[in-house]
Amino acid sequence: MIVGIESKIITYEPRIQALCHTPFYGHPRGCPNFGRKKNCPPNQLLINQVIDLSREAYVIYTKFDVGKFAERMRVMHHEWKDQPRQWYNPRRWQPKARKEHRYELERFSATHPDFIFNTMPEAHGVNISSLMLEIGIKLKWEWPPKHDENNKVYIISLGGTEFKG
Repeated sequence: MIVGIESKIITYEPRIQALCHTPFYGHPRGCPNFGRKKNCPPNQLLINQVIDLSREAYVIYTKFDVGKFAERMRVMHHEWKDQPRQWYNPRRWQPKARKEHRYELERFSATHPDFIFNTMPEAHGVNISSLMLEIGIKLKWEWPPKHDENNKVYIISLGGTEFKG
């Protein structure tokens, strides 16, 4: 889905980049890519130095039915009985979701050839939760979620004019 937005609804701050230090399952010090991958904080500028926020912007997002995917995994893999962490493992569903998102980005590029798109807005300090809420989508962050075939995840990018400084 490609949604035009007013740039002023994009909230961003360095504190969002610092969320990469938040511990999660198997990673007590946060994301192991922090400071190691070139596309990850703290090696990234804030979004206002990447996309010109005085001009039009777009949210490009792909909704993926992760609940239906997890249900297929639950049924196929009897050995994973009562293990939602296995059913919802991102290594299993992300390749398909990312492929679908690349298609959305290609559609965006075809209609906006002079625009750039940013596939990791949170690495640039963007508060994804508030941004998506502005366009009517409440993100759920519990992981793994309570199993429900209606569970959805979103892959989100921003598009706009490159900031020239």
